[in-house]
Order: sequence, then C-alpha cells, then structure tokens
Amino acid sequence: MAWRLTLFVLLGLVAAVGGARAKSDMLNVCMDAKHHKPKPSPEDKLHDQCSPWRKNSCCSVNTSLEAHKDISYLYRFNWDHCGKMEPACKRHFIQDTCLYECSPNLGPWIQEVNQKWRRERILNVPLCKEDCQIWWEDCRTSYTCKSNWHKGWNWTSGEGLMETGAVGAGGTREGSGSRGQRPCILPTGYNRCPANAACHPFDFYFPTPAALCSQIWSNSYKQSNYSRGSGRCIQMWFDPEQGNPNEVVARYYAQIMSGAGLSEAWPLQFGLALTLLWLLS
Repeated sequence: MAWRLTLFVLLGLVAAVGGARAKSDMLNVCMDAKHHKPKPSPEDKLHDQCSPWRKNSCCSVNTSLEAHKDISYLYRFNWDHCGKMEPACKRHFIQDTCLYECSPNLGPWIQEVNQKWRRERILNVPLCKEDCQIWWEDCRTSYTCKSNWHKGWNWTSGEGLMETGAVGAGGTREGSGSRGQRPCILPTGYNRCPANAACHPFDFYFPTPAALCSQIWSNSYKQSNYSRGSGRCIQMWFDPEQGNPNEVVARYYAQIMSGAGLSEAWPLQFGLALTLLWLLS
C-alpha cells in the first residue's frame, strides 16, 4: 500500500511540473482571436481611448478606430439597445474594447477555447477595484436588458457568411476567423434585446460593481480587491506618459502561474520520490 501511495506522489510531482505554463508564454503576447495581431508591436497612430497601447499593441490602427464607432464592423454591437447610452458609460465600454483588443499584458488569463470565431479568450482578469466602481457608477443611469452581453441576443438580420479577415471584452465578440483565417457564419445585423427581456437601469441587472465586471462578458473580468498602483490589478485605462502599469501586473501573475520555483525544485523532489520508492520496494 505504501509503495502505491509513493507512486501517486511521484506521478503528482511529474504532472505538476509538466502542467505549469512557462512564464515566457504569458508575457507580451496577443490572443488568438478575431482581430488581434499575431504579435504585439508599435502602432503610433492608435485612436483616442486606444492610444495608451501605441508603443506596444495587439491591435491595428483600423481596429482602434472601429472600437470607437457604434455598430462598427468589429462586432456589429449596438450599445444603444435600450435607448441612448450615456456618453460617460459608453466611454468605459470603448476602453474595455481597447484593453481587450490592444493589450499585450493579458497573457496570464488567456485560456484556450473551442469556438468558431476564436481559439483563445481571457478569463477572470483582475480589474482594479476603482475601475469596476467607476464603470458601474457612470452606467447606473443607462439602460440594458441583459446581464450577460456575451451571448443570447436577437440578431435582426439573421446570419450570413462574412469574409475571413473582414472583421476580439467589447461587443459580443462573435465574428470571423482568427489567425488561421477560417471563414465562419456570423450575424450580419446588429443585436437587439431578446423577446420578453425588459429594459431596466444598469443596477437592476448589475446590482454591484463586482457583478458588472464579472457578469457582463462571461467572467472575462472580475473585480479585484486591489487598487490602482498596487501592481496586483489590471487597469482598464492608463496615462501612457506614466508608462504601462499592467506590465508589472502581468509579470507578477505570470510568476505565480508558472509555478515559480517548481522548475528548480523538481529534480530534488523527483530524486526523493525515487529513493522512497526504492526503499519501500
């Protein structure tokens, strides 16, 4: 019985070492999604709210321009699905789109997905507490009809085939092929509220800032307990003249998620396990 237990420990150690993601795989990377570039690079002319990422960006200039438009080709998403969205509220959604499309610092939270329009998504990115709170406050007087904007809309024009490359949290993020240049079936109209979905102020569907951040894009984000400047949370937007604070945050979480110290310790652990196995045999 003892040798079996030791064997399980040995196998667990090997699995832990093999399962840890390399730190380098999580830093300065772009998602494999709809509009993202294969690798981040400078984009000197990024537009307005996307400009903080101009020194190192996963989005193109054209994507940054489209991120500021209503019902743009990026996602055909109608922000005004329950009447006119307040400008202060819409500003946060533009910044959200810019972060999602342009940031090369989301690597620790990138997950593989099997979807027709993208191969990767972000999950549980820890947005700074203030970002969620201000987003929620500025949107309280705007209206919506859903708590999850990622799916479940009524697309007015049905579906149609859009060309690969014609068109990645902003919009429903439902769209064309990713880097593999795969065409797919897409909604060609724009989103409308589902039948029997009533329009209410944001705080009806999102009673707290944490609910807004976590629910609106299927847990792409979550509200962090940390504040801006802590080095432990992602800022949705920042002053580029002060540098990109999200670089430090990405390094911190990449260090944790890569199993810091595990790669150095595994030879000793492996040797000890083999010794125990030999003694018990």
